Amino acid sequence: MTRFQPIYDIAELCARKGVTQAVLCPGSRCAPLTLAFARHPAIATRTFGDERSAGFVALGIAQQKKAPAILVCTSGSAAYNFAPAVAEAWFSETPLVVFTADRPAEWVGQHDGQTIYQPGIFGRHVKQSFQLPADYQHPDSAWAVNRIVNEAINLSFQEPKGPVHINAPFREPLYPAAGESIEFSTEVRVMDEFSSTFTLTEEQKKVIAAEWSQYHNILIVTGQQEYDRLLTDTLRNFFKQHNVPIVGDITSNLHGVEKLVRHADTFLGHATEDVRKTLQPDLLITFGKSVLSKQLKLYLRKHAPKAHWHLQPAGMAADAFQSITRVFNANPVDFFLYLSALPQGPTFETQKQNNFNKFWEVEERRALRTLEDFFPQPEFGELELVREVLQALPEDSNLHLANSMSVRYANFIGLTAKQKSIQVFANRGTSGIDGCTSTAAGHTLSNDRPNVLITGDMAFFYDRNAFWHNYPLPNLRVVLLNNHGGVIFKMIDGPGDLPETAEYFVTRQKLNARKLCEEHGISHLALDSKRKLRNLLKDFLDFDGQTKILELETDTSVNKNLYEHLKHQLKKSYEL
Repeated sequence: MTRFQPIYDIAELCARKGVTQAVLCPGSRCAPLTLAFARHPAIATRTFGDERSAGFVALGIAQQKKAPAILVCTSGSAAYNFAPAVAEAWFSETPLVVFTADRPAEWVGQHDGQTIYQPGIFGRHVKQSFQLPADYQHPDSAWAVNRIVNEAINLSFQEPKGPVHINAPFREPLYPAAGESIEFSTEVRVMDEFSSTFTLTEEQKKVIAAEWSQYHNILIVTGQQEYDRLLTDTLRNFFKQHNVPIVGDITSNLHGVEKLVRHADTFLGHATEDVRKTLQPDLLITFGKSVLSKQLKLYLRKHAPKAHWHLQPAGMAADAFQSITRVFNANPVDFFLYLSALPQGPTFETQKQNNFNKFWEVEERRALRTLEDFFPQPEFGELELVREVLQALPEDSNLHLANSMSVRYANFIGLTAKQKSIQVFANRGTSGIDGCTSTAAGHTLSNDRPNVLITGDMAFFYDRNAFWHNYPLPNLRVVLLNNHGGVIFKMIDGPGDLPETAEYFVTRQKLNARKLCEEHGISHLALDSKRKLRNLLKDFLDFDGQTKILELETDTSVNKNLYEHLKHQLKKSYEL
């Protein structure tokens, strides 16, 4: 047995547990891990020079594959560069298995190169941080390595899913001796852990049955979640039976539900107080992760329900609306199937719920009419381009939304029930602009579907190393909304009228994507005239084997004026 045999067998263990996607960052201290994963026939490996970008690529791979991705780096500050992606994985409940190579503990703080305090480096943003032994030749050390990696992978799969950290100190020499081969043991212990199905208990069913009929103004609000066809079908059938309005942002991936209230963020900020009161629920049912709509959150905090039931398989419930009264550790599909099986109440009670649903339907139609009447505008801006792109998306595609205004524009427009085959992704765990492009690249590397990213210039240029690697991305399309600064700070209340806004908040920048496209062999489509849109969009969405970036350069004032005009039209719709 070679000295690093327990380390090489980590790759064998990962493969047997179905963890087969590895993102490796160059370095010397991580050589034993790098060689183990790179030479294992069942593990797909890719290497990225920028650890910050690499972390988000792994995040995208894990989201697409619905399984933990492996992430490896060398010692020192390289590990810290994983931190933004690890934090996003924690809050978005995405499984990652993060390996950071390290020097032996006795050399930390002794002016040895690339040496920092790595154990526990990610703090509370991992489910647990593990430390491997520094010496592997003793049988107890080999047993410990196997046990720790088994436990870490199992933990990443447990609900709520998330990242785990394994710090691995290595002594030199780090590379195989001349003539030494790397082989994988045929008998590697696998510790399987069976997870719960998170179904309703009989006690929970009794509580639901006893209380369900007490409420007549019931509202369902869904947070961000991955696409689930069974959940979509279950909610569609549940709505037909009970007429309970279902509110979902574009990131809820429930646009396949025909009667989904998609534009709550659009109308709640402008509705009169009388209208708001008619929309107030007495029972609120929530599930999913973060809610994108700020107006919806503000509304439900002010117009609190009498009762608030939250559904999630496990973990601490986030009380985003400050009103939770019951938490059901159950799968939403199981929960709504049970509700659908409950008998209907008296006709007059059912009519109350039908009327409440109609109130929400009226406001949804009002928002849709206002948006349809608003476009096209004489002056072409970002919001209208987002609308055109969303309407032209091909079937069975992935839509990626960068943070700041991009995801908000898309939520304003929304997807229709006919676009049910489109899956939506956005880094809304921490909602940072870092890594939005790299996450989309990770998805693109892991599927053959068309992948379309809508992003702003600040997020795009901040993460330009998403293209600094050796892997083609033929099925990636990027819509770049380049207003040469952070336009959101011109639109939100607070910084808009401050004298410091232009320099310290908007952060003016003069770049466009043309040079970047030349550097990386990407097709650059400059949208400098509205009359070119149809032809450019057709070319852009022709998946002919090239990566393409469609760039619209505008002035922040244009987009601000259009946005303000739309808000005025929404407000005006309540004055008629």
